[in-house]
Amino acid sequence: MRICCISDLHGHLPKVPPCDLLLLAGDLVPTDCHGAAKGRRWLDAEFRAWLGSIPDATAVVGVAGNHDFVFQEGYPEFDRPLPWTYLQDSAATVGGLSIWGTPWQPTFFNWAFNLDEPELGSKWDLVPEGTDVLLLHGPPFGYGDPTPRGPAGSPTLLRRIEAVRPRLAVAGHIHSGYGVYHIGPTTFVNASHLDEQYAPAHRPVVLDLTADGVSVVDAGPL
Repeated sequence: MRICCISDLHGHLPKVPPCDLLLLAGDLVPTDCHGAAKGRRWLDAEFRAWLGSIPDATAVVGVAGNHDFVFQEGYPEFDRPLPWTYLQDSAATVGGLSIWGTPWQPTFFNWAFNLDEPELGSKWDLVPEGTDVLLLHGPPFGYGDPTPRGPAGSPTLLRRIEAVRPRLAVAGHIHSGYGVYHIGPTTFVNASHLDEQYAPAHRPVVLDLTADGVSVVDAGPL
């Protein structure tokens, strides 16, 4: 299966390369759409049109991020359903892959989906054994999470990834952490599209997931 991973769009909607599955790891709405009403309007217009430009053969699965306040009080209702699968501490199956999606991260300013440890660990405990793909917003501690104040990832998330051993985990949140990493047998991707100045800087990460493992097809700077 060819998988495309993108995170931290902040309203930028890049061209999606051909793939079987598109994973969106949160921070979707523009930074001027933090209000729930504005975020809902953007999702129903620009985001809907962008999803409609993606080939019908591509399944789209996404989670929210810390800028996506529109999702914090529950998934918004639309007159017409958006053509994607939204996950919030929930699962989906695509092409035989079990995907678990969750939007949380360690408290990061006064943003959405913030929790402190150990409450954060209770969210990771929900990740089922046998999960193939773990779709996150915040990264695990020490992987794709550098900040001037030190690593911003969750230690309990790292322990849960090491226990569940998904084939693929995808996050974003820390723009400077873009890249592909390995946590034991798990391929971990920070798929942040923007840089620290909130300008598009990184290509979508494209992977092939086969019985033999995960291989990177395309990644790097724009």
